[in-house]
Parts: sequence; structure tokens; C-alpha cells
Amino acid sequence: MEYADNYISNEYKGQYLSASEGADPSSLSPLTPSILPVSPSSVNGEHSHVSPLNNQKHSHFLRDGHPNKDGCGETVDSEGPLKMEDGYVDDPNYGSDKDDLRSATGRDKKFDEFKKKAAVIVEEYFVNDDVVSTANELRELEMPSYSFYFVKKLVSVAMDRKDKEKEMAAVLLSSLYGDVISAPQVYKGFQKLVESADDFAVDIPDAIDVLALFISRAVVDDIIPPSFLTKTMAYLSKNSKGIDVIKKAEKCFLSAPLHAETIERCWGGSKNKTVEDLKHQINDLLVEYTVGGDAKEACRCIKDLNVPHFHHEIVKRAIVMAMEKRQAQNRLLELLKRVSEVGLINSSQMSKGFSRIIDSVDDLSLDIPNAKVLLQCFISKAASDGWLSASSLKSLSLHPRKRAVDEAKVKAFKRKAEAMIREYFLSGDISEVSCCLEFENNHSSSQLNSIFVKKLITLAMDRKNRVKEMASVLLSSLCIPSDDVVSGFIMLIESAEDTALDNPIVVEDLAMFLARAEVDEVLTPKELEEIGSHFAGPGSIGDRVIQMAMSLLKARLSGERILRCWGGAGSYQNQWPIEDVKDKIRRLLAEFNAGGDTREACRCIKELGMPFFHHEVVKKCLVTLMENKNEKLWRLLDHCFETQLITMSQMAKGFTRLAESLDDLALDVPDAKKQFQYLVLRAKAVSWLDAAFSVEQIQD
Repeated sequence: MEYADNYISNEYKGQYLSASEGADPSSLSPLTPSILPVSPSSVNGEHSHVSPLNNQKHSHFLRDGHPNKDGCGETVDSEGPLKMEDGYVDDPNYGSDKDDLRSATGRDKKFDEFKKKAAVIVEEYFVNDDVVSTANELRELEMPSYSFYFVKKLVSVAMDRKDKEKEMAAVLLSSLYGDVISAPQVYKGFQKLVESADDFAVDIPDAIDVLALFISRAVVDDIIPPSFLTKTMAYLSKNSKGIDVIKKAEKCFLSAPLHAETIERCWGGSKNKTVEDLKHQINDLLVEYTVGGDAKEACRCIKDLNVPHFHHEIVKRAIVMAMEKRQAQNRLLELLKRVSEVGLINSSQMSKGFSRIIDSVDDLSLDIPNAKVLLQCFISKAASDGWLSASSLKSLSLHPRKRAVDEAKVKAFKRKAEAMIREYFLSGDISEVSCCLEFENNHSSSQLNSIFVKKLITLAMDRKNRVKEMASVLLSSLCIPSDDVVSGFIMLIESAEDTALDNPIVVEDLAMFLARAEVDEVLTPKELEEIGSHFAGPGSIGDRVIQMAMSLLKARLSGERILRCWGGAGSYQNQWPIEDVKDKIRRLLAEFNAGGDTREACRCIKELGMPFFHHEVVKKCLVTLMENKNEKLWRLLDHCFETQLITMSQMAKGFTRLAESLDDLALDVPDAKKQFQYLVLRAKAVSWLDAAFSVEQIQD
């Protein structure tokens, strides 16, 4: 191709524009200088016929328009800064960017140096099969931003080797992941591999299958996420062989039955130490340690694993096992303390292990309800003993993270919830509402539960007492978490001013619904106080609602009155007069005291069908205990509390009612006050009563 007076020929200009328009912007380096000669007239400010692309300071192409290759069919120049020719440093277009040029040239040299050393490290690893020394050598390079190239180099070399080397490469990547090579660098390395699939296919006949298998293995080993497949495919060109690689991995390898086990053993290497194998070995050594308690043997086994970059898994599994096996808690924590003190597990691996549990603690709470509380205790103990840096960990919230719900989904749910509730008001079918609610809110979203509570009470407030009664019965029948009910009532009170425009007695209605929720034990007294804390301003609608609800609950025989406030029997079938209920309680306790069975007594209490009146059972048990010194009744109360037949609020209410009648009781039992104080202390010791419960406050 010929040039005249430093001008570009029309033929070359057309080829250049065509190549530029077809280039993939994501794969181009911004550091490459322009490769086109510059017309002197353009420097002097005169009109030039050169392509307008010539005015750009950086070009995305090499002289021949093709990327160079460096072994194993891999494209090298495309993933790093490209070489600068000395002849272009004096280009007038670069006269004001000398510092940038020097910086780019420096990065070029560093990257070239890294590539040479990475190639040596890869070859040495395939010879000595030493994960630890390979990790140390890679760390000593101190170039973490180029680690993606090591991933690409390792896999590309292994692709053209035997199964043994392929297995070694997969094991090495799993061992280095997260500590020596960061997750984004591993991700980028595999992206570069997929982008180079066309080049690999030239030199390696089965490159598509092998690369797809490497990607599948990375997904199974949890070093790249499954979303890698769809995200990478999105930016590949239609004719790229990378598309074939992704499809092969997704549809052939990762979709097969028992694909994880098959992929882990696909190369059957001599070593074949997969991540799953390591996890099984770690679990076995921890189980053996909890049984035998031999710390030296446990340390020896950890050392023999020879995977210091996977020690975070030991920490994670030890903590989870400590949560599951309470009797082995101290022993497992002592093991972690010991391996930290002797330097067997370093501080970064210890922190990483705890951080992984923090990330998954919400899922862990499904099997271990108090997982968060236990984890917080373990972190505090480890930090105080000096073998964990708590400041390096993420914050641990004791409240579960609530999933955000899409706005469109919320609007659709509101419409369906209103239809459900209106149909319920006509049919009274609670089971139908429960099934529909479970179907529409299949993820048990707190936000949607709260919206349902608000919608239910809002629609009921504008109707007759029969419908209000039905709403309360439905609320007490559905298994909605109390936190979501609290949120629903807060939303109701916040919108009370708008509701008052259509319903003048909104304060009275909301107060009665709140009081009824506590009587039905949908809410606890503490949760009622929590709702009140959101509306502390005196004179506000929220404050008036809370004060009125508390007044209703403090009235004598409040439970019975509130239960029948709308003329119904509530969600309880029995409608006996209060005196008849008291007589039944007196007789069942007398029968039990005479030699009855605890289970039979509990069954009779349950069949009363009046859990809001269980405080009467507590009071009568305590009175009989004080009169006859019969510990059998105390054991009955303990059994009722343990089985949650009698709640803490009903227990406290029973003690309160007894405290109010101590003066009358003292006529028959002279030391009634002294005995009562002793019983209060006993009740606090077994957690029947809150620590803040005070006899003096009741008497005042």
C-alpha cells in the first residue's frame, strides 16, 4: 500500500473505517496510540483529507489489524496495554500527553513482566504440583490487578495437556480463589478465555468441549457464579465460538443429572482433590475432634490437608457445628483459638470464615432459629480472647433483612388482597383466604404481609360490627409474623388522618382493633409499646390511639369485654359466663391436685378455648400453692409455660392480679406477702416473668 505526501490512500481509508466500525468496544485498549501517519497540514491547522479518525489520540488496532499471539493459541495483546512504538512518541498529537505516555509505557512493561513470570509459575506448578509454593510465588509478584491473566494462562495451557494437568489447574484455582486471586479477577479471567475461544479452536481440536468443562467446573467449585453464563453470552458476537462454549456448559454439563459429582471427577486426575473432597475431610476431622477432644491430632490433620488458602472453610464449619451441637461449643471454640495462636490458621482466613457465616446467617436461621444470637456471642468471645479482629467483619444485624418488593408487584398484590378480603366478608371462609394469601405471597414477604393487615382493617373499619369481628377472627387465625402485624398497624395509624375524613371514629376503631389483637395474642404488650414509640408526640392521632387501647386493656375484665366488643364470640367457640369458667378452672385444679395427670390438666385448660383468660389459671394455682404448699401446681405451671400453653403475658397478668388481692389473702394466709415475693423471684429465675416485673410498682 502506497502513501503520497503522508496522505492515506482511499483504499486503505475504506478498510480502516470498516474495521473500526466492526470493532468490539469492550475488548479494545484505550492506551494504544494512533497508527495512521499524520499529515503535516493537519498539524499546521490546514484542511486535511485524512479520515476524521486520525484526529483521535488513541487507536484500537495494531499495524496489521490483528492481535498477536503468545503460545497455546491465546490472544495476549488484547487484554493488556499494547506496545508503543518509539516512532510515535514524537507524534504532534501526543505533544501534550508525555506524562500519559510514560505512564502507559510503564504499565506495558509491568504487564509484560507479569506475563513472563506467570508463564514460568504455571509450568513449574505442573511439574511440582505444589499449591502452597505457587500461591506464594504469585503473591510475591504484587500485581493483583493482572491476576486475570494468570487464570487465563493456567487454563489455556492446561487445555492442551492431559487430564492430570486439567485437574491440577481446577484444584489450584479453587485454592487461590478469594485470597490470592480476587473474585472479580477470576471472573475476568474466564471472560477472557471465552473471548479467545476462536483462537483456541485453531490449535486445540476439542477446545469448545474442554473450555466448557472448565467453566462448568468453576461454577460447581463456586469460583464463578452461574449468572456468568448469561452475562457473558450477552456481549459475545453471534458468530463467536464463545457462544458455543457457553451453550455447551449450560445445556450439556450443568443440566445433566448429578452434574456436580460428574464434573468434579471428569478428569480423574491422580490427585483428584476436589473442593467437595476437602469439605468432607474437614467435616470428618471436626466430628472426630468433638468426640475425642484431641487438639494435637486435629491440628495435625489440618496441617496435612495442605490447603492454607482454604482454612476459612474450617472456621466456617467449626462455627456452624458449634451452633448445632451445644455440648461441643466450648471445645470447638478452643480449637479455633489454639490454631490461631500457633499460626496454623492466619487472621485473614479466620476473618474470612466468620464473614462467610455472616453472609449466610439468614439461611442458617431457618434451621437454627437463634443462629444470629449465637454468632454474635461467638464473635464477642473470640474478639475478647484475642484470636479474631471483630473490626474486620461486616456488621451483624439481629433483625432479618427484608426483601424489597417490586412496586408493580405491590400494586398487583393490593388489588388481589382487596378482592380476597371482600370475598371473605361474604363467605367467611378462613381457609380459602389462607390458601390465597400463601399463593400470592409465596416468598412470605414482610412488606406484603403488612399491606394485607392494613387492607383488612381498613376495609373492616368502614363496615358493621359483624365484619369487624370477622376481620379480628381472620387476623388471629392467619399465621402472620407479629413483626409484620406491627408494621401493618403502624401503617394504619400513619394514614389515620386521611381515614378520618371518611370515618370520624377512626381513633376508637383502631384502638379497639389494637386491644383486640393483644387479647387474641396476635400482639404482645411489648409490641403494643413498640407501636406507641413511633407516635410519641402528645395529642397526635397515633398517641390518642395507643392511649385509648391501653385504657381498654387496663379495665377490669378487659379480656372478656374486648373479646365481645362487636357482639361476637371472637375466634373462640365457648361463650360461658365468666363465673362458669372460673368454676371449671377451680374444679380441674382440684382434680389435678388430688392426683390427676399433668397432660390431662393441660388438655382441660386448652379445651376451655379462652387463652385470654389463662391468667385466672395462674392466679388460682399460686393461691392454692400458698395455702397448701403443694409444689405439684408449680410443676403444672412450668409445664404449661414450656409448652407455650400459657404465655409470658398471661403469666405476668396472673401474678399481677394475685398481687392486687394480697390484702384479702393475708386474712387466711398471714405470710402471703412474703410468700408472694418468694414466688416472684422463682418465676423470674425460670423466665416466667420479665426481670423488670416489680411487686412494689403493682402495690403502688
